[in-house]
Amino acid sequence: MRLVVISGRSGSGKTSALNILEDVGFTCIDNLPVSLLSDLITKLKSENLSEDLKLAVGIDARNLFGDLNLIPKELETIEARGISVNVLFLQSRRADLLRRYSETRRKHPLSSTEVSLKEAIDLEKEILAPIAEIADRIIDTSGLSLHQLRDLIRNTVVPNDTEHMAILFESFGFKHGVPSDADFVFDVRCLPNPHWKLELRAQTGNDPEVIEFLESQVDVASMLADIIGYLTRWIPKHEVNNRSYLTVAIGCTGGQHRSVYLANRLTEHFSQHYPLVQVVHKEFPPVKPAES
Repeated sequence: MRLVVISGRSGSGKTSALNILEDVGFTCIDNLPVSLLSDLITKLKSENLSEDLKLAVGIDARNLFGDLNLIPKELETIEARGISVNVLFLQSRRADLLRRYSETRRKHPLSSTEVSLKEAIDLEKEILAPIAEIADRIIDTSGLSLHQLRDLIRNTVVPNDTEHMAILFESFGFKHGVPSDADFVFDVRCLPNPHWKLELRAQTGNDPEVIEFLESQVDVASMLADIIGYLTRWIPKHEVNNRSYLTVAIGCTGGQHRSVYLANRLTEHFSQHYPLVQVVHKEFPPVKPAES
């Protein structure tokens, strides 16, 4: 039996994550009280339904606070029964969560006449800390489309059934904050900046003119070669340590030009050596906010 716990902040995409897991063969239960999790496992085992079952449960701030404090011990107990357990924690930047709730006009589960939306978001972060601390992977969904979230979830969960590690390259802008899910962070703000070329300012690292400019810079080529050399040496060390996924963040000032170009080039290079490689550009406008 396999158990995947989906948790995280409201508005970060938990419902979408459960729907994605359902599409790949998981039995999904949302908003399950922690105190009922062990009883559910016992029930499934008693009915001989557990051997090949893949179960995903959503546990979030709608649970009683006392229940959430019990989850580390509960999951330890379940693992001791021979069940494979993975915890995925979804979160987004505070500004993204505020925007998503403002756009959809949905009510945050912790907001009330006495608790503002901002206060509810901050309170939820504190309440969910016990789960975030034990998460096998924290996924920052800021700026992700539903399609990108789907690929991230599938590449996080499916590799447990294979021998391949999933690698994610993500570009970001330091002025917006460093992604919280990054295992490696490379600062490329020292490189020549296309932003100061007026004809390139409105473009991104995906555009041919920006690519041509950056490829003409010796320092850019040197930085790319150095990052490739570093990751080529150290990715296998993580892989033999039974890591299922690795997130590499490349940051420039605004997350539009240099980091985008380098993240794309790194993805192209490592896709030739690893079967599960993705790229996400955090500062590009999301196609559509992920649900709950």
